[in-house]
Amino acid sequence: MAINLKKGGRINLTKEKPGLSSLLVGLGWDTNQFDTGFDFDLDASAFVCGSNGKCRNESDFVFYGNLEHESGAITHSGDNKVGGDGSDEGDEEEIQIDLSKMPPYVEKIAFTVTIYDAVRRRQNFGQVSNAYIRVVDRASGEELVRYDLGEDFSIETAVVAAEIYKSGGEWRFNAIGSGFQGGLAALCRRYGLEADSE
Repeated sequence: MAINLKKGGRINLTKEKPGLSSLLVGLGWDTNQFDTGFDFDLDASAFVCGSNGKCRNESDFVFYGNLEHESGAITHSGDNKVGGDGSDEGDEEEIQIDLSKMPPYVEKIAFTVTIYDAVRRRQNFGQVSNAYIRVVDRASGEELVRYDLGEDFSIETAVVAAEIYKSGGEWRFNAIGSGFQGGLAALCRRYGLEADSE
């Protein structure tokens, strides 16, 4: 049975599931399709960080434009441009993690969601509901942890949903739920990458 976390909650994945090596990180949401005259296109991404909390370079940024980390340890399912209208069940986008292939320098993987072209479309996370992130053991199909982000956002166009990080040789999950203005560019700067502002 999945453990439901609140913002700031943490869980030791390695202790909860000894031998865990293959994970699926699923992200989902619903959107209000009628506020701005544009469809919503939300994008999940993963920032792969070293001990300094930053990416080494662009290859450590896994998103719709770079679907697989160079190590093969992290794979993105691809951009879902039509999900989130409440008509479908399940994850909108998924990221697969193979801990057995994870390079030694990786200390943290941050999972984020951004709204594509948010400024021009006049969209923000105040128009997004039922957002969540969950971690599934791919070997058994068991959902290990789930974090429902709630309705805490208003004008933000990017959210750091959660992170998986290594501590004492064990992998842990941290429910973050922090919103940012400035979309994907703001997140790239946070994790040490250069990006053009929207």
